[in-house]
Amino acid sequence: MELIVLGSHGTWPSAGGATSGHLVRHDGHAILLDLGTGTVANLQRHAGLFEVDAVVISHSHPDHVTDLYTYYMARRFSPQCPPPIPLYLAPKVLDRVEPLLSDDSGDMKLAQAFDVRVAEPGHELEAGPFRVTTADMAHSVPTIGVRVEADGAVLAYTADTGPTEHAVRMARDADLLVSEATWQEDEGDRPPIHLTAREAGELASAAGAGRVVLTHIRPHLDRNRSREEAAGAFHGDVLLAEDGLRLDVGGA
Repeated sequence: MELIVLGSHGTWPSAGGATSGHLVRHDGHAILLDLGTGTVANLQRHAGLFEVDAVVISHSHPDHVTDLYTYYMARRFSPQCPPPIPLYLAPKVLDRVEPLLSDDSGDMKLAQAFDVRVAEPGHELEAGPFRVTTADMAHSVPTIGVRVEADGAVLAYTADTGPTEHAVRMARDADLLVSEATWQEDEGDRPPIHLTAREAGELASAAGAGRVVLTHIRPHLDRNRSREEAAGAFHGDVLLAEDGLRLDVGGA
């Protein structure tokens, strides 16, 4: 299984960057995990626009879902006329996106380009060789983290979350944990809806993950400091997500 980071920035992108989005590939199949700002453009650097088996959107915040609008337009109006693919949405995502479509050109619906399914926490989903299990994350809106398994390889993705045992269980013994690390330790009072880099390292350690990739780091922060803070709590490899980063997840 291979992970390709399409967008790595938290909340807003730096110049030329993109917010949260990931392409996961295995054995000729692919799924998308989140579609933040700029991710559809970056997708086309690594795969055909329609070489995707399914899309999973973790929650309704724009930095994770804005390019679902863009991807809908491509699938709906491209001369290639690709068939609908499964679109798994966390609760409330449909309410966020469909008003954008209806305001654009009449009564457009996601179901015109996707097989739309609401993915509650604890659901198990299948797409090609992938088995995806969702988990309830601790965020300000309903949010699902995901565990993706294929041929013995395990990838865990927190989406946005504060500290929670649900994330530890989701990431248990994962070969690769993709963890948000929005904040650093000295940023003052913080609501428990995001992780610091150190908390991301603590999550990786508690889960027994093989490696951790820090993502959703806000552009103004010193990324090397985030890596150092995470490494203080986790003794495995600590990597920094960058747009275009490609990683072998491992497994059989």
